[in-house]
Amino acid sequence: MSGRAARWGAAAGLGALWWWAVLRLALVPEAGVLEGAVAAGGWGLSLLPVHCAPKSRAEGALREGRWRDAWRAGTRSEGGGAVVE
Repeated sequence: MSGRAARWGAAAGLGALWWWAVLRLALVPEAGVLEGAVAAGGWGLSLLPVHCAPKSRAEGALREGRWRDAWRAGTRSEGGGAVVE
């Protein structure tokens, strides 16, 4: 439980630091490079895919080449479908 509390504490502290930097950039004319770096760094970290899993372990993931196989099967159809030559 203490590990979970530490993660939440770190997330709350870093979130508060980010908001401080963003609000200071927006409201204080003398805001500088430090605030800009904190705000840009925090925004950049939010773009990281932190909840990704390898395709082999992801639920509902399609196997490699599935779409290619379906496309090729559709081009070999004899009737009713469009044939690409």
